[in-house]
Amino acid sequence: MPLSRRDFLAASAAAVTLPAVARANEVPKKLVLIGGTMSHGPGDHEFNAGVKLLAKCLANVDGLKVVVVNNGYPKDDGVLDDAAGILCYADGGAGHPFLKGKNLERVGGLMKKGVGLMCAHYGVEVPKDVGAREFRDWIGGCYEHEFSCNPMWSPEYKEFPKHPVCNGVKPFSIRDEWYFNMRFRDKMEGVTPILTATPSDQVRNGPYVYPKGPYKHIQEAKGNPEHMMWVVERADGGRGCGFTGGHTHKNWKDDNFRKVVLNALLWICKVDVPTDGVASSVSEADIAANLDPKKK
Repeated sequence: MPLSRRDFLAASAAAVTLPAVARANEVPKKLVLIGGTMSHGPGDHEFNAGVKLLAKCLANVDGLKVVVVNNGYPKDDGVLDDAAGILCYADGGAGHPFLKGKNLERVGGLMKKGVGLMCAHYGVEVPKDVGAREFRDWIGGCYEHEFSCNPMWSPEYKEFPKHPVCNGVKPFSIRDEWYFNMRFRDKMEGVTPILTATPSDQVRNGPYVYPKGPYKHIQEAKGNPEHMMWVVERADGGRGCGFTGGHTHKNWKDDNFRKVVLNALLWICKVDVPTDGVASSVSEADIAANLDPKKK
């Protein structure tokens, strides 16, 4: 029997209203931002201030709940149990927070459940014989001592792939300790580069931050593009991301540097990234807030 005009309008209103009600009742995705212990001099490796700043920028994102953990791996890692995504922005190498105690096994269990993971700056480095296999699986690649290198330079990011992490990101260049020549999965399997640039011969010739180098294999690769940020979609359903910038705290004031990271944090949590990317603003006061008490 045909619907009356009144019934038709009522049905149409319900069709519009019900999805909005459903969205309002959805449980927000939980993002845990882990800032590492105090490191380096003032203005560098400001991990704790950095994660607090990122949390501030994400405070009004619908469908996302942000939890900040300062000073290393959470003392009560039950905070990770219901996480949709995790950021590790901390010192790496042998002292990486994921390598202490049984943390590697614990994080591995979360990855098997499909939890997203992003590692930033020194947090992308683990020893090649402890954690590297896992990191290539979880985020697609990692920094390997004396295979990768870490110069201070200003890459020019001119083009970006069509990917949600790149939404609204415009060409930019900023000086930072951008690591490159990562140890990626074989044949870059499943890895999508996000930030790519070609180092000059001068950058390849060093000096690097540590060790000073230069490395012959880095010099011989002159003219080749390098990837400083990348993403993967894992077989377990989770998502991973590596970002090698983030040494210099004031760089968070750059809109595009910040936006590509904020976009990635939503993406690893499977929260829709806005068409124009995550909108945010950062003031000088924001940059000066929450800095670690370091000696000048």
